[in-house]
Amino acid sequence: MDLPPLVTGRLIRRYKRFLADVELDTGEVITAHCANPGSMMGLQAPGIPVWLSVSDDPKRKLKHSWKLAKVDFGWCGPQLVSIDTGHPNTLAEEAIRAGRIAALAGYGSVRREVRYGRNSRIDLLLTGSDDTASQRPDCYVEVKNVHLMRQPGLAEFPDSVTSRGAKHLEELGDMVEAGHRAVMLFVVQMAAERFAIAGDIDPAYATALERARARGVEVLVHVCTMATDRIVLAGPIPFRDEGPSALRQGR
Repeated sequence: MDLPPLVTGRLIRRYKRFLADVELDTGEVITAHCANPGSMMGLQAPGIPVWLSVSDDPKRKLKHSWKLAKVDFGWCGPQLVSIDTGHPNTLAEEAIRAGRIAALAGYGSVRREVRYGRNSRIDLLLTGSDDTASQRPDCYVEVKNVHLMRQPGLAEFPDSVTSRGAKHLEELGDMVEAGHRAVMLFVVQMAAERFAIAGDIDPAYATALERARARGVEVLVHVCTMATDRIVLAGPIPFRDEGPSALRQGR
């Protein structure tokens, strides 16, 4: 996924979830849109380097949008992290169409935001087959953004309580029981070497994922390669399955 030209600055503060004050490298102080409803734990320290897109749309109230931050998690040095939760669906669709996710290869059609379940929309619906001689069930793919790191190299989800996320897992399980395939795809928008569910932050989500997996929902975790002009969904990383009872202490 190619990024638009970005301007650079330093974060002053993030507030009201969707707003961030930034001092640009030019010295100008602006307010940018922050496309992230989560806690952004570890990603909003004053003074961190940030990258923003600029829109010339006169209808927009804020012409800047916060896209990237550079953060030192104490692992492999300062690294780029995408804070935009709108990126993962595009990254996943692009990777699936290019055949870079082996577990999701071979489908003939990829559609986004298709209605299903109880008044929900699935992020990606994969149907048909490249091989007309074979039949395969439709595949419902829910995509989640990951940018939490509290231990060096360990990416985690979620960074705040997500009752909506737990609801989606229940509906994915329903799709499996209806004869379809269902996949929970975690897109890690930073460098990481392994992944786990942050059960201490949201025990209900950890329980919901364990229940969904028991019903046949598959879990995939793919990490991104990051640059200021392009983000690419790359290879898989291991899912450290601790279950909801293994809540980490003493962090």
